[in-house]
Amino acid sequence: MPWIIAGLLLISTMINYTDRVTLSVLITDMRGQLGLSESDYSQIISIFLCSYAIMYAASGYIVDRLGTRRGFAVFAFGWSVCQMLHALARGKWSLAGCRFLLGLFEPGNFPAAVKAIREWFPEERRALGVGIFNAGSSLGAAVASPLAAFIGLRYGWRFAFIFTGALGLVWLVFWLTIYYTPVGTIDGKEGQSYPARSSWRAVATNRACLTLMLVRFLADPVIYFIIFWLPTYLQKERGFDLEMVGRYAWIPYVFGDIGYVFGGWLSGWLIQRGWGLAKARKTAMALGAFLLPAAIAAPLVPSAQAAIAATCVVVFGHAVWIANLLTLPADLFPQSQVGTATGFSGMAGSVGGILANLATGYVVSHFSYLPVFVIAGLMHPLSMILVLILLPNGSFP
Repeated sequence: MPWIIAGLLLISTMINYTDRVTLSVLITDMRGQLGLSESDYSQIISIFLCSYAIMYAASGYIVDRLGTRRGFAVFAFGWSVCQMLHALARGKWSLAGCRFLLGLFEPGNFPAAVKAIREWFPEERRALGVGIFNAGSSLGAAVASPLAAFIGLRYGWRFAFIFTGALGLVWLVFWLTIYYTPVGTIDGKEGQSYPARSSWRAVATNRACLTLMLVRFLADPVIYFIIFWLPTYLQKERGFDLEMVGRYAWIPYVFGDIGYVFGGWLSGWLIQRGWGLAKARKTAMALGAFLLPAAIAAPLVPSAQAAIAATCVVVFGHAVWIANLLTLPADLFPQSQVGTATGFSGMAGSVGGILANLATGYVVSHFSYLPVFVIAGLMHPLSMILVLILLPNGSFP
């Protein structure tokens, strides 16, 4: 049953990211019809990230209160309907409104998924479970490029939003049919099978939560940059058209899939061989973090193929990093607070994404992509240093 749950979570995350990335794939064709500039696009992304950040914290608390099954169902239904509403957009503000609504529901996927993993997996397999469901983010981003490009070219961009939104409603049927909360937890440390009341103040002021918020604030904007700006970068700086974006932009996300599973497997493998929980998680995170400086090479290499290769290393490294970072709330907090802790840390990452996205829009409009890639390459190593300083091994159970 745990692996069936992990598979369901992988598919939900894949759909979640497909819905999110569809806009970045189609935006070049949409600009002409909706009259959008690059500045408009960056503002629309920021509006999405704003609502996403607000609801990331709230969604974790809601999931803790409603329970995994019901909480996940509410958010999956909401983001699927909001994705379909994009087909009705007529200009900048109607599109921005759809993105705002999408941002209110999409973050619920992650606290609910981490909570489900906490309910079904022991600690030595927990990061692998998180890695498997997080592989859905790269898989979704990979699928979104060819899928949205194909549907957009064949049937128009409006139908692409309807189709991708409908996928979530199909998934919801399977979730409600299959998922149940096990009696007690798999590690036997808690005996309740119902959602307990979570003190969000206690979580928000906890040193571990504050540390997770800080490192996600710094590191999460890197993957947001890849998701939202890579197709535009390839079109503007490397001469790609929509067909070429659909053909090649998915490749880095395959490496992300590998990184998520590998990163989760690696820390579990180390634990099984006698490593302490903290040391195993940090070792895997460090391996991923120190691959990220490859981002600096992306705008400097002469060919588009080499730039995509550098991006593959970046996405792989981030995946190894986040598979373990997202597991830390399940390691450091009791079951009744896992969703809340995940939500607060994700909120901080989204706030970082908002600020970084606005800066990206300005920098690429007035200068070039090079400074953005340089900063992206340095954020994960800096975040890893902060983890080592602020989360000593004694913080772990």
